[in-house]
Amino acid sequence: MLIAIDGPAASGKSTIAREVAKKLNYKFISTGAMYRAITYRVLKDKIDAYNEEAPAKIAKKYGVSFQKTKDHPEEERVFIDNEDVTEYLFTPEVDSAVSLVARNPQVRKELVRQQRRISSQGNMVMEGRDIGTVVLPEADFKIYLTATAKERALRRKKDLEKKGYYLDEERLKREIVYRDKIDSTREHSPLVKAGGALLINTTNKTIEQVIDMVMDIVKNRE
Repeated sequence: MLIAIDGPAASGKSTIAREVAKKLNYKFISTGAMYRAITYRVLKDKIDAYNEEAPAKIAKKYGVSFQKTKDHPEEERVFIDNEDVTEYLFTPEVDSAVSLVARNPQVRKELVRQQRRISSQGNMVMEGRDIGTVVLPEADFKIYLTATAKERALRRKKDLEKKGYYLDEERLKREIVYRDKIDSTREHSPLVKAGGALLINTTNKTIEQVIDMVMDIVKNRE
């Protein structure tokens, strides 16, 4: 089966999708991580992100892959050009630039091609912002997660603090609201709830509660 989980930034997509995949013994793919990997490489190579062609060349030349390593046998690490970039994907620098790279139509076209190729393996939980609408419109299950901007800012703050970054919660909230606007109004593959997708508001819910809700959806539909 193919399970598509969409939603705005910090709505819990990655965490929920990863845990659901573990329970089902499916492969987990974070498409957001793919855009972040391209963004990381754009910043590392000091490429002009406003130039549509340059970031797209990065995506085409290197691509993004998910691999388990000896040091991390239990999780899929994110690689670009044979470099494990997992630890750099949620730095403030990448956070600030990823929207610009992600709305690049040429980058999206290339990564959607890669995502569809990956999905051909089957038995997968894929999360992002356009999975149910663009990447996998034929997915067996479509789920849309959301939460208030305040809740998502708090989650992002806690995640960053675990990595050693300390940012103001109000600043994070403003950035999330701005990201929502960009993602939902962009011309190519905007963030919208797919037709037939089941909506889950994760505000004030624990990770375990949301995982149970998704698993119930899968089991009941089966």
